[in-house]
Amino acid sequence: MTPTTDSTAGDDTGRAPAPTAVAGVPEGFTVMRMPTNPFVDGVGPLYGRLDGERFVLGIRIEKRHCNPGGTCHGGMIMTLSDMLLLMGSNIEGGVNRYFTTVNVTCDFIGPAHEGDWVEGRMQVLRVARSLVFAQGLFTAGDAMVARCSGILKPVSEPDPRYDGRRYFTG
Repeated sequence: MTPTTDSTAGDDTGRAPAPTAVAGVPEGFTVMRMPTNPFVDGVGPLYGRLDGERFVLGIRIEKRHCNPGGTCHGGMIMTLSDMLLLMGSNIEGGVNRYFTTVNVTCDFIGPAHEGDWVEGRMQVLRVARSLVFAQGLFTAGDAMVARCSGILKPVSEPDPRYDGRRYFTG
């Protein structure tokens, strides 16, 4: 899966240029300013909000995110799961380290349709010396879309450059 990384591409901070916002983004969400990542740049923009110490990931489902049946593609939900767990673990777990994904499991509970606003909330279950265990839930309105869980491996020393709150700065 896709780890969060710092890159020298993009602006002078190594972050991708801020993508154009999509209409109908709920109040309090901001475009996530992430390091340049050709894969993730192609599925965004991703939005985020901090509710105190809790991280919420959001996205408006577009036609390009959907399968031929008109609902959000499972691969897109898996990508969102990976991003939720990686970013949220640094924010909520206070780990401030570069992660790689060891495992992500996703249960698809219900559909998200084109135009739906999907939100993901997560919980860090355990921060161990060499692994972080986390889980998350995606909803569209009051309907559950997917449940995910993951194991992440920190592969760097703690570094303020990996503080997840950096995604909210300009």
